Amino acid sequence: MANLKDIRDRIKSIQSIQQVTSAMKMVAAAKLRRAQEKMEQARPYAERLQGVIENLLPDVDREMLNLLEIRDVKRIGYLVVTSDRGLAGSFNTNVVKKAESEIGELGKVNADLFCIGKRGRDHFKKRDYSIIESHTEFWNELYFAHALKFGNGIISHFLSGEVDEIRVVYNWFRNVGMQEVQIEKLLPLSFDGEQKRYGDRIFEPNKKAIVESLIPRHLNIQVWKYLLESFASEQAARMVAMENATENAGEMIQSLKLEFNKARQASITTEMLEIVGGAEALSE
Repeated sequence: MANLKDIRDRIKSIQSIQQVTSAMKMVAAAKLRRAQEKMEQARPYAERLQGVIENLLPDVDREMLNLLEIRDVKRIGYLVVTSDRGLAGSFNTNVVKKAESEIGELGKVNADLFCIGKRGRDHFKKRDYSIIESHTEFWNELYFAHALKFGNGIISHFLSGEVDEIRVVYNWFRNVGMQEVQIEKLLPLSFDGEQKRYGDRIFEPNKKAIVESLIPRHLNIQVWKYLLESFASEQAARMVAMENATENAGEMIQSLKLEFNKARQASITTEMLEIVGGAEALSE
């Protein structure tokens, strides 16, 4: 059995860790509220814009815009969205595993990566994946300008013919306790309802101007959505992970206190036996 000083030191150490995890939980909860507000504000606009384009595409000649060009898929670009920091449970691990699984089906020699977040970048860099761009240390000041910057790099890579398709791997925020890893095709645009046609339409000012205006806007909004969903998911995952860590620390402290009391009682009993034994020896 460990001595009393060792147990006391362990209790103090775990109490210090418990204070840190509790503080991190509160910080994550505050960030989550702000991130969730932004995400919920962006979702309706992104969904509505996607619905407009989904209804528009059947009446559009894909040769009108290079972003609509459908090619034989030989090389794919992957946008992998992770975080810069850990201590968020399986948030980053799930994204990385899903991305590796998808890339493995095609072969990593036929894949280009756009890594958002330090965790994903470091993982794939160590394994010699082809990383075209990486972006880190921006999450605390996340703005729509970041989505424009990242989107422009991805779109340029597709338009140059380097890849035939762009896919996105990210965490979709369902609720505080659940985040789902999603894989979506960003380019070229295609939807399940694309085969539907709605008869004659009048386009103002003209069809080409509408397509050239809406499609790039839609792509930028989609990248913005990926960032917001991922950031909210990260904070939710970290809050839950820190809450669990705080509770586990409390359980460990209770267990160590019980062990401390047992050790102290054993020490007292031993001392009493020694005193009684000494007294008996003197009396004899």
